[in-house]
Amino acid sequence: MLTATGVSKSFAAPDGAVEVLSEVSLTCAPGDAVAITGPSGSGKSTLLYILGALEPPTTGSVMLDGVNPFALPDRDLAAFRNKAVGFVFQDHCLLPQCNVIENVLVPTLVGAADAGAEAHARALIDQVGLTHRIGHFPAQLSGGEKQRVALARALVRRPRLLLCDEPTGNLDRKAADNVAALLFELQATQRAILIVVTHSAELAARFPARFDLTDRRLHRVK
Repeated sequence: MLTATGVSKSFAAPDGAVEVLSEVSLTCAPGDAVAITGPSGSGKSTLLYILGALEPPTTGSVMLDGVNPFALPDRDLAAFRNKAVGFVFQDHCLLPQCNVIENVLVPTLVGAADAGAEAHARALIDQVGLTHRIGHFPAQLSGGEKQRVALARALVRRPRLLLCDEPTGNLDRKAADNVAALLFELQATQRAILIVVTHSAELAARFPARFDLTDRRLHRVK
């Protein structure tokens, strides 16, 4: 269960604090799929980073399965985030010097050895349709293929929370549709909470729950 309660976020500026989020609350259960839309600069990515324990809120709280990640020491916070949260960004953020299987396995290299990690990584690569590309490097892949690798990497540690920031933003329509279909397929397989920030009305419309972030607050659309 993910619970954000009264989350507000402000950033310091020369002429005073700038409030980006105000009293945002959200509750998601395992298997939920949520899209968040809103204009550029509305705070969508900031909210995603707070939910994923990358950025602390100014006020309010975030709990994932009963744990407040921001109450953990830095080392424990990093370990918690690596295990519990998977991230997919608009820019796939693959390591250019690593091939497909190596990129997918990157999250498993931190902390204790993850038994069966390579077998799981290979299964995910097969699930996203890239077994024939398993030894290729990012420079040899299309944009859609890179994003499919990023999806497999985000799920390799079986996270409870999958966060995607504009996952189809850099893709053409066909590649975007393929990535969106894979998002739902993989999320359903692992029963993760899926939260996607997007400008794409087409992608947002595919979600059973949709919110709009405007005027620093989260409003339910459907």
